[in-house]
Amino acid sequence: MAIMQVNFYAKTLKQATTFIAIIPGDGPEEIAKDIPDAGLKSLYLLHGYTGNYSDWLWGSRIVELAYKNNIAVFLPSGHNSFYLDDIEKSEYYGEFIGSELVEYTRRIFPLSKNRDDTFIGGLSMGGYGALRNGLKYHNNFGKIIALSSAIIIKKIAGIKQDYKDLIADYYYYRRVFGDLDKLIGSDKDIEALAKDLVKKGEFIPEIYMACGTEDFLIEENRECYNHLKEIGINVTYIEEPGAHDWDFWNRHIQKAMEWLLKS
Repeated sequence: MAIMQVNFYAKTLKQATTFIAIIPGDGPEEIAKDIPDAGLKSLYLLHGYTGNYSDWLWGSRIVELAYKNNIAVFLPSGHNSFYLDDIEKSEYYGEFIGSELVEYTRRIFPLSKNRDDTFIGGLSMGGYGALRNGLKYHNNFGKIIALSSAIIIKKIAGIKQDYKDLIADYYYYRRVFGDLDKLIGSDKDIEALAKDLVKKGEFIPEIYMACGTEDFLIEENRECYNHLKEIGINVTYIEEPGAHDWDFWNRHIQKAMEWLLKS
């Protein structure tokens, strides 16, 4: 097992950025994992709001799960971008996560280039980012993991300048999501993205969603799941007791990993 911190210049961000790579394979002969001829399956795992690339490494059992399941895991930084493109700053986090990082890691690690072996996931803000970019860049990902996803589009659509909640205010949401009066139906709207893919008959990744019944985002996750199910998308949805915390995410990243690797 190799754990590496990689710094490289991302063209889509116009700056150097850092990610952690967890690569199974090496180690003593009796426990080393073989790298498949076609390359390792890969999971791009996104952190939540106020977090960074190290959150999953220290908060979860992801190293153990990567080794056990012989899958490469990549932990990028999205800052507080919701993994969306900021045109004004030329920081295209959506394109970075959905395309450039996949292409870059495939060049330098022994990864499968097969879409069905390539996955994206995340928690909270990262759950939203995984859903949005997994659907927007659907030709790059075979499956999506979305845990306690911050699907807040309907909540912030059309808010006024005096708006403020426990997370942020109007100016933050305006900066990250753009024109808040045009959010619904845009490519930042998970339900609209999914509906458009169905309408066009495009490939749609399978989705695993989970949220705790004590999580403040439970209603948003229920509503999104119900919409995706109604339009015929293959979604595995789990609700069970739990809050917006690592206890819940640790349980479900293990379950989600098992789901990912089912044939």
